[in-house]
Amino acid sequence: MNEHRQKQTQDQTRQQATVRYTTVEIAKQALNFSIAHFTIFSATEREDLHGHNFQLACKVTAPLAADGLLFDYSLLKKLLRSLCDEIDEQVILPANSPHLTFTEDEHYTIAVFNGERIPFLPRDVTILPIANTTVEEFSHYFLGKLRQHALIRDNGVVALSVKVSSSPGQYGIADWRQ
Repeated sequence: MNEHRQKQTQDQTRQQATVRYTTVEIAKQALNFSIAHFTIFSATEREDLHGHNFQLACKVTAPLAADGLLFDYSLLKKLLRSLCDEIDEQVILPANSPHLTFTEDEHYTIAVFNGERIPFLPRDVTILPIANTTVEEFSHYFLGKLRQHALIRDNGVVALSVKVSSSPGQYGIADWRQ
């Protein structure tokens, strides 16, 4: 029985050694979102509200199947586009900032920073589970959303990288490896 287990282990090791992994990067012009935000620097200092046109890109590493595909990554493009659409044309506020709180009245969502009340129409605001509205945080936000999705979980993905840029040459990258 010990010999049988040893042979199984050797066979599994050989199979794993013959798996070919490939990385595919998706970085399309259409993977963008426009948002308004302000970065918070301290309990008393923040940027003025302003906007950016952000770009989202993604790299996935998974086993290359016998048919020469990782998986149908047109599905990944659709998923990335839908994640962009969820926050497109919104004011994004960070739920996890130690310097920002929220209240509501009958007409507004109100962000409170350093005693200043900043009202928004509820339809225009998305409050994300992030600490600040930076490319660093957005990259981790999208990475978390992707890791939860069945497309990533069910296709043998062993590494995932998400890049969010606010302008050419300025981006945050979040990586995950199994």
